[in-house]
Amino acid sequence: MDIPPFDPAIAAGVALSTAVTDAVYVFFNAAVSARRRVAAASWSSIWYLLSAFAVISYTSNWAYVLFAALGAWIGGFLSITALNRVAPPRGALGSERKE
Repeated sequence: MDIPPFDPAIAAGVALSTAVTDAVYVFFNAAVSARRRVAAASWSSIWYLLSAFAVISYTSNWAYVLFAALGAWIGGFLSITALNRVAPPRGALGSERKE
């Protein structure tokens, strides 16, 4: 199976837009878990706006799905890294709260 020709600029745009989209999705889930309604609703709307570019791009050429997957991995990794710096995961050494 041959990969169809693709535009490197669009491929980079798809990877970047899905990285940001995935990061926004992680922050959306964090807001939902914290039951912050306005933040969750805001992250949700941003999530859908950002995903439009990638979806439109890779529906016209399936090769862009590979760049979307790469961007999603990068976005998930970086956003969890950012969340862990702000608030370490529960049960992590030294993260116990005194009541």
